[in-house]
Amino acid sequence: MPTRRVHHLAAATAAATALTTALATLTAVTPAHALDVHVVHPGESIQQAVDAAGPGDTVLVLPGTYTGSVRITVAGLTLRGFGTETVVTPGADTDNACAAAGHGICVVGTEAAPLPDVTIDSLTVTGFRKNGIDASGTTGLTVRSSYVHDNAQQGISQEMSSRASIIGNRSVDNGQSGVFLANYAYREGGAPDTGGTVVTGNELTGNRVGVTVRRLRGLAVERNDISGNCSGVFVVGDEGVPRAGDLDVRHNRVVANNKFCPANPRLGAIQGAGIVLTGTEDTRVTDNEVHDNVGTTEFSGGIVLSKSVVGAPNARATISGNNLSGNSPADLADRDTGVGNTFARNTCALSEPSGHC
Repeated sequence: MPTRRVHHLAAATAAATALTTALATLTAVTPAHALDVHVVHPGESIQQAVDAAGPGDTVLVLPGTYTGSVRITVAGLTLRGFGTETVVTPGADTDNACAAAGHGICVVGTEAAPLPDVTIDSLTVTGFRKNGIDASGTTGLTVRSSYVHDNAQQGISQEMSSRASIIGNRSVDNGQSGVFLANYAYREGGAPDTGGTVVTGNELTGNRVGVTVRRLRGLAVERNDISGNCSGVFVVGDEGVPRAGDLDVRHNRVVANNKFCPANPRLGAIQGAGIVLTGTEDTRVTDNEVHDNVGTTEFSGGIVLSKSVVGAPNARATISGNNLSGNSPADLADRDTGVGNTFARNTCALSEPSGHC
């Protein structure tokens, strides 16, 4: 392994015990290709450390509250903190393009040249007027063990990206989605294949939607705990080509997503919606626990198939092996006119129409 050189951003030597612990942690978990460790103490600038880092470096942020957004454009960079003890909040400086956009941490590449292998690990990101963590034009991004809460739009957002791992985070009380994955955030287009993006082991509570997947293919949403949102999982497709779908929603716990969210210009009101598919093809919803999602909107129910906002139906959805109870108006609701949708081996009390339990 190459020798690491620790760069102090100031002469201060506070938090020596935390630093010793952090370096021991880095010895165990930092990838072998990492070269330098840049340590940020309270009162110092995370952005300054990121700007000084090279490909494969680690920026280690010691416990404390740090104001200001962070923009990452360095391949293979790891930005690591101490969970709830390392907090990133808005600052007054908008010279940083990430801050000017209203986001907390931005990971920025392009669709033509995706930024590879950035890791965001064990940070708290809160209070931003748009997204807590915003990624665009990336490949191999990892967002892990972070607490992203009370941001005005998305908690963790990604567009134009592939092969992401969104693992073991808490995304709570954000204005839109806890986790938002899309082809493009602000323009139309077909659904690209993500090459195996995974959203797994996250706690998603109190958002408008726990996980939104919009116009994407080739990914998995699995083993998440999703409760207290307006909707648990919302998979959005339409008539675009390639169509959204060929993805898995499996082994999630989706319970009591009964918060009420009024209609917006793009979508009707949402309440009591467990797992919703609109306008997708070949989507597999399997082996989920879906309980007590109750509401009176067009999307209410345990697992719901519905036309998209432009009237595109689902096609060849597989709904199987799910355990459902206490959802209303139905545990399984097929409000679609799509063809080839199948329901098998689901445990439930009431379906719409009857016969799917």
